[in-house]
Amino acid sequence: MTPFQISTHDLGRRPGSMRTLTLDVPVAEPMGNEVIAVRAGSEVALDLRLEAVMDGVLVTGAAQAVAEGECVRCLTDVSLDLDADITEMFAYPGTQDASELGEDEELLPELDGETLDLEPTVTDAVVLALPFRPLCRPDCPGLCPDCGIRLDEAEEGHAHENLDPRWSALTALAGAEDGPDDAPDEEPQQ
Repeated sequence: MTPFQISTHDLGRRPGSMRTLTLDVPVAEPMGNEVIAVRAGSEVALDLRLEAVMDGVLVTGAAQAVAEGECVRCLTDVSLDLDADITEMFAYPGTQDASELGEDEELLPELDGETLDLEPTVTDAVVLALPFRPLCRPDCPGLCPDCGIRLDEAEEGHAHENLDPRWSALTALAGAEDGPDDAPDEEPQQ
């Protein structure tokens, strides 16, 4: 049995029987993406309630984990506490009929004998709780687009004078029209 697999033997098939469960489960595979994820080797804290109902076992509760990654603006390391709600119904084997499902409905996950596997459910909940664009702080200014320095660490008023290369010919022309700088100014004659 993996750490995410839980025995429901003590619930039996008695609707209304219930138990609570609190455990820390090690993560074998990263939960997330390249930008931010709950890393393999870390733990997910589960606080669950398992309740037997007519057609299966209803699992409700919460998962807490720490996600690590990079700020999408300045690329500094980010560590975020995640709280994800979990609600999943696990059907008893043989209680579902695919022909009764509507077009948009799916079969519920099934118990394997008296064991339910929470890994897909917890992974889905944690991944959905991850921020789409993780930030080190909400007002992160990011990186300078010209030199790449973190704008947090840059001098006040940090800027670069960049001329559009399409206008460079006009800049050269403007310099030629001015003429030499040491030419005396002539007054117009009347």
